[in-house]
Amino acid sequence: MLEWTEIIMRLGIATLAGGVIGLNRDLHGKPVGVRTLGLVALATAMTVTATQTHGGGLLTDAASRVIQGVLTGIGFLGAGVILHREGRHDGQHKVLNLTSAACVWFTACVGIICGAGEWRLVGAAFVIALLVLVLGGPIERAFHQLLRRGDGDDDEDDASRPG
Repeated sequence: MLEWTEIIMRLGIATLAGGVIGLNRDLHGKPVGVRTLGLVALATAMTVTATQTHGGGLLTDAASRVIQGVLTGIGFLGAGVILHREGRHDGQHKVLNLTSAACVWFTACVGIICGAGEWRLVGAAFVIALLVLVLGGPIERAFHQLLRRGDGDDDEDDASRPG
């Protein structure tokens, strides 16, 4: 059985890494962000960790096949909530509900881990997921404002300088 510190480190680092990648994608105008990729990284770390902790060893081949089937099938369900539409005013295409799709996938992973009886893993992942969902959007907005402010300051400085 893994110690709490090992569980938190595995899940936390995976979530942080996914969130940083998501922030990079968001700042580059891509349709994924902190919450989406943070949740995907958390869900996969949770599932892999459970395969290593369940009963002191790896899950059986049958359980592994069940997990593969569930995650593949749930991917299609998650894809069903993703929408693609053209903006009304700017004509740009938007992809919507990626975080909702990631939540569907994360929830499937939570169900798998509950089925494996890894309660500490579920609890830790649930708390981290709530933090990602609550703080991910504000983090993205703060970075956007910071970058806009930096761009705006440069433009003002250039405009106020004698040419």
